[in-house]
Amino acid sequence: MTITSADPAAGFATPPIAGHPLASLTAAEIEAVRTIVLALPTTSDATRFAYVGLEEPPKPEVLAWEQGGALPERRARVQLLDMRTTHSLDLVVSLATGEVVSSVELDGTAGQLPILDAEFEEVGIIANDSAEWVAALAARGLTPADVVLVPLSAGNYGYAEEEGRRILRTFAFRQDHPADHPWAHPVDGLTAYIDVATRAVLKIVDTPGFAVPETSGNYDDPALQGPPLEGLKPIVITQPEGSSFTVDGEHVTWGEWDLRIGFDTREGLILRQLSFAGRPVMYRGSISEMVVPYADPAPNRFWQNYFDTGEYLFGRYTNELELGCDCVGDITYVDAVLADELGSPRVVRNGVCMHEEDFGSLWKHTDLFTGASEVRRSRRLVISFFTTVGNYDYGFFWYLYLDGTIECEAKLTGILFTSSYPGEDYAYASQVAPGLGAPYHQHLFSARLDMTVDGTANVVNEIDAVRVPISPENPAGNAFTKQVTPIRSEKESGRLADGARNRVWQIASTDKSTSLGQPTSYVLFPTETPVLLADDASSIASRAAFATKNLFVTKYDPAERYAAGDFVNQHPGGGGIPQFIEGDEPLVGEDVVLWHTFGLTHFPRNEDWPVMPMDYAKFTLKPYNFFERSPVLNVPAPESAHCSAGTGATHASMGGYGPTGGAHDHGSQDHGAHGHHH
Repeated sequence: MTITSADPAAGFATPPIAGHPLASLTAAEIEAVRTIVLALPTTSDATRFAYVGLEEPPKPEVLAWEQGGALPERRARVQLLDMRTTHSLDLVVSLATGEVVSSVELDGTAGQLPILDAEFEEVGIIANDSAEWVAALAARGLTPADVVLVPLSAGNYGYAEEEGRRILRTFAFRQDHPADHPWAHPVDGLTAYIDVATRAVLKIVDTPGFAVPETSGNYDDPALQGPPLEGLKPIVITQPEGSSFTVDGEHVTWGEWDLRIGFDTREGLILRQLSFAGRPVMYRGSISEMVVPYADPAPNRFWQNYFDTGEYLFGRYTNELELGCDCVGDITYVDAVLADELGSPRVVRNGVCMHEEDFGSLWKHTDLFTGASEVRRSRRLVISFFTTVGNYDYGFFWYLYLDGTIECEAKLTGILFTSSYPGEDYAYASQVAPGLGAPYHQHLFSARLDMTVDGTANVVNEIDAVRVPISPENPAGNAFTKQVTPIRSEKESGRLADGARNRVWQIASTDKSTSLGQPTSYVLFPTETPVLLADDASSIASRAAFATKNLFVTKYDPAERYAAGDFVNQHPGGGGIPQFIEGDEPLVGEDVVLWHTFGLTHFPRNEDWPVMPMDYAKFTLKPYNFFERSPVLNVPAPESAHCSAGTGATHASMGGYGPTGGAHDHGSQDHGAHGHHH
């Protein structure tokens, strides 16, 4: 049902008006949301706030406001779960009037609200109250006091007894003492399916025959670490005059870049309204969804597929970062303000980190004919956050470069999700320690890129490198060229990366061009890694349809926010991208949104245990004819006596070849910092 213009909450006081329509919710606004909710007749002591966030005004309203129009009404989206009845509401409330603007009741057939911490906390109690569960532990020589339980999202496999219920599944891990990392001791072959509202164990899957591994996973134990590595000298990163960027609330400027940042319980860090030299590039960039599908088909493990954004809301697990530990140098931190499950504001101190990094040579040339030798240093602005979801820790780093390039990099560390290793060269897991397995899995992220390259009239072109056969036009057979294919409508937008064809996707303006007549554009450079490897007919392929391709393109719609749909938890499938492209909207000259899948396929190795060194996945957006010439000619030369601008190289220093010689010197090397090259 939908309710419009409900009565304002009693005692509601309008919070201070935000200065920008896209500003993240403040603590005062979150308090106002709580006041509105507590006044609802359906609210009880069992009501929990599953999500509270900004209900962003549609893009046309924001762009009109920037041109002098009215400030859009400030609204919040709030999702409520009754822990006893599972009654679920998805509300939009006005922070100007206190009214409930819309109210939708979920019946569970098209997904459930995200999983709450309060539900996770109940799983151990419910399982340990089950005589069948206690007996299954006893058969393995264990008691409930010997193990910790890891509650996990259930997915949707069409089980009639789970229809409309809030289900969690749980594994047990033996913990030998309070400081023991239990991931080393999986109690494999044992899983409980739990209805958290009725507090019932619906099913126990008990597959005997797995020994509990006895290896140690205590990576913080000096005995396991061994003697400290010697010989590492200090690295000190300083900026004596401070950083080069400015931060005013959520507004950031650096070099030619101008943007806003935001933070959300579900998506985490959001980059907004990026412009370069006063020209719009991207209206909004975020990680709209991610999925971690596991490959082990065993009876206890086939259902392991986690949507860390939609099912778990990974933004709420954002780490509080510490100077000198997580971030080094001249650091600016921004706190993240979120709502807890009782609706009260909570502050994640230092949730977002911003700093500059040297990034090696920006451009360099030693000229054979004039003797001129010039070099410029590159640097980038880094905006990042880290979140811990169970065993994995994820960092999301957005990089802005002096030449207009944008990169997004996911960093992955933490602890492998372990199993008992069945032996006999098991086809679906690695053995990483004696008897300890680590199932094969993927980490697939969906970046939602709401592009505005020189405005909202854009087209996405797929560009491939193509060979040209020998012909009268190409008699020596050396020719190759590019093939440009416009993506004309939504249903034809599902595209795969292809490194053999050097495939990229160009986001081009359809009404702005250079003086040479080329459309101004940016190009998305994917990294060529597998998309979802599960069978096309599998449950996870339907639920994570976004991950079956590297790219989808849709026409902007403010209601289309998340790649797997609004309610991912226990969704039967077909939500998100399949629904977004169903109307097959035209895409040429339109306001387009790109949904880009990038990530890793992980066959764990010994080196990943007992704690995983950082792994990386990324993509790049690079200007392509967006400028008339190089945009970094104006970057000052390095201030050093050893590399002053215009220093000529002698003919002798060029290996003996003078201006009339026939050889070119390709020996120049960049000996500066290269940042993170993988």
